[in-house]
Amino acid sequence: MRDKEEFFGILSGIDGSEFSEYAKLVGDFDFSRYVLKINQIPRETEGRTTLILVRVPQIIAGFPPNLFGTPVRRTALEDLLTRKIAARIELLTRYDAEGVSRRRMFIACPGQKILPRSSLVVTEEYIEARIYLDLPVRHGRIAGDAAKEVFFEDLPSIVNATLVYCNLDGVEVGDFISLMEDADQVRQVLPTRGWVGFVADGAMLARAGGSDLPDYDQMVPLSVSEDMAVNLDVPNAGTVRGFGVPNGVTVVLGEVHSGRVDLIRALSTGIYNHIPGDGREMVITVPDAVYVAAEPGRSVQRVDISAFFPQQIGAKDVRQFSSGHAGSCAAQAASAVEALEAGARVLIMDETDSAPEFLAFDARVARLLPGAEKRATPLAMRARQIADELGVSIVVGGSASVAEFIPVADTILRVDGFKVSDVTKEAKAVSIATHQGKPRESDVSGMVEKNRWVVPSSIDPSSGRFDACVDAKDTHSLTFGRSTINLSGIRQLADIYQTRTIGRILYYAKLRYMDEPRPIREILDLIDRDLSTEGLESLTRDLRGDLARPRRYEIAAALNRLDSLRITRAAEG
Repeated sequence: MRDKEEFFGILSGIDGSEFSEYAKLVGDFDFSRYVLKINQIPRETEGRTTLILVRVPQIIAGFPPNLFGTPVRRTALEDLLTRKIAARIELLTRYDAEGVSRRRMFIACPGQKILPRSSLVVTEEYIEARIYLDLPVRHGRIAGDAAKEVFFEDLPSIVNATLVYCNLDGVEVGDFISLMEDADQVRQVLPTRGWVGFVADGAMLARAGGSDLPDYDQMVPLSVSEDMAVNLDVPNAGTVRGFGVPNGVTVVLGEVHSGRVDLIRALSTGIYNHIPGDGREMVITVPDAVYVAAEPGRSVQRVDISAFFPQQIGAKDVRQFSSGHAGSCAAQAASAVEALEAGARVLIMDETDSAPEFLAFDARVARLLPGAEKRATPLAMRARQIADELGVSIVVGGSASVAEFIPVADTILRVDGFKVSDVTKEAKAVSIATHQGKPRESDVSGMVEKNRWVVPSSIDPSSGRFDACVDAKDTHSLTFGRSTINLSGIRQLADIYQTRTIGRILYYAKLRYMDEPRPIREILDLIDRDLSTEGLESLTRDLRGDLARPRRYEIAAALNRLDSLRITRAAEG
């Protein structure tokens, strides 16, 4: 292995040369306290961003094994160190002659949510950070002096400040990891309590407009009425007080600004752990919960939505419903069925993001209108059947539009000024059951069918001369081949890195598992298996530092919204 002196000599020798001479830096270099690994250098200045790997042996890093001895602890430590590196890079930002900030390095820093990522890897032998670098150029040629600053000043300072345990606040590290462990423990306890979620007393749920950040100006701690409060024991914090959201059908009542919407959205993001200070650290939901929103105009391919619609929508067969531009109600019905097909055990909805006619329809009005036989059967009329026959829980939030759920609900919660109370008995005493009417007979088993098979030729990542054109413009927009997948209705996506990973997964699945038609559920099972056994590295030939593991439900959502997708049915062979 070459050493840092040789690295310095190479930089001196290529100073002022064509950019392509940077290729001489490819290889492993011993910098005494860490190893610098450069596997590939771009050929041209326009794409000069390159990935560098910084590997610090544990004999130098010195992180106690107990900090990463379990999967949840390892993920938490990797997440924290990634954030530390990102903060250190921010301090190293430089300004050009015009006062514009220039950041030569960056790492794929997460937001409020914690999940497995490829930005940093902790093992018993080493810690490896994967940092992206814009190789310095001046007038199109190698800027050797600037490159030396990066590799011999900036990088050593980052390593010393973030990847050496004795230079960190050990209490902060321990507290961060302990919080993640406590959250994970609550998530494991939920099924044993018969709950789909848990919300801690005092949780801060409000978010700043349009973001995932806490809204400190509107922060009101959630309070739980005494009659429904419970205590949970966790390994590190001791006892956590809050309330559980039971299995079955749960209605959350409240006006828009009562805290109801904040609670529903917090439950939907409770599938992830959150960083300290987020406010939702102890809002925990089972991993198989899916938030279902209305998405008018989305593409739908051969989904059985017959539980919600009569035999036809126009000329379209509802048992194999397809549309390039589905209406709001049909789109939400399809999204719910697709989530169940992927294995979801909980459906979460709120009237603010739903098609009113999908949630409920007042039977008093229905009797006064013609064409009842052609009208959709709303979720309120199917909720009890879905819960009882499929074992799928439903959590729905709203005000007047969810009244029709009350007769079939197991639990009814009310949110008023971020105060939560159980009003099940009170709500059941209000006689509205006669308003609901009798639902049309339907077999709901088709919602969890496994006979939607992907036609392999319909999954094409190529575009022009490129065999694979896969990238994410932002969290809710994924480019796949010649298609742009709109994921704006998928509210549980964590960040752009997760979306980017979904694109890589679709490409990976195409190459590895789509040599012949397969059921969607089977493809998702195979991907889950590979990610669990081989990690995110299995998705690409080259190492990447900008991947974050998604759930199978978001993968399925992206696949189902690909406009080129074609589905065949098992019965058709």
